[in-house]
Amino acid sequence: MQNNVHVTSNNQLIKLQGTVERILFLNAQNGYTVCVISLEQESVETITAFGTLMSITVGTLITITGSWITHPKFGKQFSIMSYAVCPPASTVGIEKYLSSGLIKGIGPVYAKKLVELFGSKTLDIIDKHPERLSAVSGIGPKRQKDIIAGWIEQKEVAHIMLFLQEKGITPAYAVKIYKVYKQRAIEIVLENPYRLAEDIWGIGFSTADAIAQQLSIAHDSVKRCRAGLLHILQGLLQQGNVYVELEKLKQDTITLLALDHEVAQAKIKLALHDLYNEDKIKVVTTTEKHFVTLAGHYAAEKGIATRIKEIQQAKTDWSVQIGDLYTLLRTKNDTVVSLNEDQQKGVMSVFSDKVSIITGGPGTGKTTLVKAIITLCDFAKISYKLAAPTGRAAKRLTSSTQRQAMTIHRLLEFDPAIMGFTKNTQNALDCQLLIVDESSMIDIFLMYALLKAMPNGSHVVFIGDSDQLPSVGSGNVLADLLASKVVPTVCLTHIFRQAHQSLIVINAHRINKGEFFKTYDESMPKAKDFYFIKEDDPEKITEHIRAVFKNILPSHHISSKNSAVLVPMNRGTVGTIALNQYMQKLLNPNTGDAVLYGSYTFRVQDTVMQIKNNYDKHVFNGDIGTIVGINKAEKTVDVQFDLLVVYDFSELEELVLAYSISIHKSQGSEYDAAIIPLVMQHYTLLQRKLLYTAVTRAKKLCILIGQTQAFYMAIKNHTFQQRVTFLNLFLTSDLKAR
Repeated sequence: MQNNVHVTSNNQLIKLQGTVERILFLNAQNGYTVCVISLEQESVETITAFGTLMSITVGTLITITGSWITHPKFGKQFSIMSYAVCPPASTVGIEKYLSSGLIKGIGPVYAKKLVELFGSKTLDIIDKHPERLSAVSGIGPKRQKDIIAGWIEQKEVAHIMLFLQEKGITPAYAVKIYKVYKQRAIEIVLENPYRLAEDIWGIGFSTADAIAQQLSIAHDSVKRCRAGLLHILQGLLQQGNVYVELEKLKQDTITLLALDHEVAQAKIKLALHDLYNEDKIKVVTTTEKHFVTLAGHYAAEKGIATRIKEIQQAKTDWSVQIGDLYTLLRTKNDTVVSLNEDQQKGVMSVFSDKVSIITGGPGTGKTTLVKAIITLCDFAKISYKLAAPTGRAAKRLTSSTQRQAMTIHRLLEFDPAIMGFTKNTQNALDCQLLIVDESSMIDIFLMYALLKAMPNGSHVVFIGDSDQLPSVGSGNVLADLLASKVVPTVCLTHIFRQAHQSLIVINAHRINKGEFFKTYDESMPKAKDFYFIKEDDPEKITEHIRAVFKNILPSHHISSKNSAVLVPMNRGTVGTIALNQYMQKLLNPNTGDAVLYGSYTFRVQDTVMQIKNNYDKHVFNGDIGTIVGINKAEKTVDVQFDLLVVYDFSELEELVLAYSISIHKSQGSEYDAAIIPLVMQHYTLLQRKLLYTAVTRAKKLCILIGQTQAFYMAIKNHTFQQRVTFLNLFLTSDLKAR
């Protein structure tokens, strides 16, 4: 609402005082607020005002300084440049103030009860004599505790917000700063604002640097160089790399900090020494170059190689003879499962090799092979466990095998109290064989944690599709294991007859071979599970998506709840952000409770995705759930994943709408219908692995929409940006860090 406005008072600043009557708009992420204020001692009873307001609620008595503007659409408004908050004095104002949901545990009902009992002294009672709250009907020990905690927190946050208002920090970040640092927040920010970028998820280097500059921290200080190095290093590692070339790290940091080259070299060298001496970074030297990584990344990748060698060298702790299993497999081939030669080799590798890999595309019989392994384990009384990286992949594995499968996080029993897995080297998993599906998704940290929890005498088999995209997190574990040839591998290539009846399977393999997909095959005229809708205008993609959800899906008896729109990127006309907003209006229009956060309005029944690991809540990056409740009085949102998870409003940055998700985030998931729009706007990401991964997410129906040229480019582009990893070298040589 700040665009295309003009000031009508020659920039003269005016001071007004009044009470906030209504909040017309509030962006919880950046604090931008539009509200109606009832003025005191003014001829105009109410005004509309806007600006960045922190912790403002209905009933707040506020003094505002700013100027009048005329908006071309909304008319005369007051643009707030600065403000000060005073507690409301009247009983009416206090009741409105408390009814707004400012304090957890107090909504309209309890606000009325409190004011009826304590009158104009209500806020003083809450602040100085909270023990008297128990006199209010319905306020028991738990609610009393919530109210006291909520009051203290809002006071602390308000104090922090006032301090940080001039430092460029948004209200949402101020809340996060308080939650991490508590009463030490201001002290820590003054001492080293760059800690914000290291300690608080969502606050980046640019925000911390802006604060640092306002606090007069030297432009070329070692403290700033250190923060810049970590920012560049973490950014490159977030792209999936495990290491960064030292010279690139230095040059990118100099560019970021806009420093004189000669001065920067000396300061950056000192900063690197500091980080190294604190064991925050490791340096690996190859025959030609130096590479840098964070200490945790090095420990994970090096640890994977060490654990694989240890497990391979240990003796199997069961006494079953391989020959007996092979005989059983041959004699029960007709009655249990029908395996081809490669599948039989895969089964035998699982029992003969301590660590093994089985790869194959859709329709090549990976599931049948797993069932055969389970059958033999049951016969031979070999204990086993099934696991997958994501909840959806674990559910699919459970469904296909009729055996309980768990996510790796749940298998390893993460404990938020220790911020680590309880299953580890000292407390190993209780199984003789571990079967891990969708292994291409596993990053270095999860793989290292898994291998640390494996008993040395057990076997482990990693099953996956090596042609899919690598993990969202750092590393390229499955590809590196395959490249090393240290781990015995069986590759399934035969497409079974029943899979030949699906154009989804046929086209997935065609795409993987660099061939254009087919939408019709004379040999299978009844196959109608693959469509291509040509559309050259990106602006019209949404019209086709609407037709798919309103017409095509119902005609195939497919629910929109188990369907998803998969695209390469988040930004742009055909990106997840724009498509999610469109599809929310299409599938879950504006009805019932809702809460605004950032660019999203979250509503009950919305499909949402967790975008960071939250070990306290036991939800992880990529988990998809449904909003089942919004409580504005308690400031919470309930999301149903496998478990019901409760989010405070301040935690909503961990969620995004998930009607449309990125193809990378769709790994491990399977949808009854996958709708895949591709246009030339996506050209930087148009690669074969990407399209192949998207198509293989479809179970019953795959619909491609977009420009023929974009699909052709994706299919023909077999190049893929290689991640900088050293797992292959750790497995095959004596490479070490210093």
